[in-house]
Amino acid sequence: MASAGGSQKSKALASLIIGMVIGVSIAGIVAWYLVKKNPTTFNQPSVAREMPKPVPQIVVPQPPSSEPATPAQPQFEFYKVLPDKSEGASASTKPAAVAKPQPKPPVDSTPYLVQAGSFQNVDDAEKLKARLALGGFEASIVSVNLPEKGLWHRVRLGPFAGLAAANTAIASLKTSGITATAVRAQ
Repeated sequence: MASAGGSQKSKALASLIIGMVIGVSIAGIVAWYLVKKNPTTFNQPSVAREMPKPVPQIVVPQPPSSEPATPAQPQFEFYKVLPDKSEGASASTKPAAVAKPQPKPPVDSTPYLVQAGSFQNVDDAEKLKARLALGGFEASIVSVNLPEKGLWHRVRLGPFAGLAAANTAIASLKTSGITATAVRAQ
């Protein structure tokens, strides 16, 4: 009886070792195939990123005052230096000009829908709706009977307040490989 239990253990161990050898062999073959297919993938040297260089601080000397010294408070030179740098002047030449507030453009509140697809087959529309849901978009299917064309199923997102919001959604869809169009809601 004891020899039968030992035989079982040695068979299990041999099976485990053979399985590991087969697994490592398959992994090696896959790696070899990938290197043959695109050799630059594994041969690129790692790119070291440089740390940004510190920005030198510019301190404008203050004339001595006759007032008694007060406890040191932090002086933020950032707001004085930044506008001067963008204009190409040094911080000591002249103070930055105050920017005038720009009038805001009128807000477009016209409701828009984003149409991601239109299909004659409802299953195709459901597949696109599921793909959009996986991408984080909530879509709906609207069925429309078109004269001389039959029943079509439109996959739409929205409504969005304004064309700008609809275009933002279209750009997000484009990164997912989905071409969409903005349609004015009725």
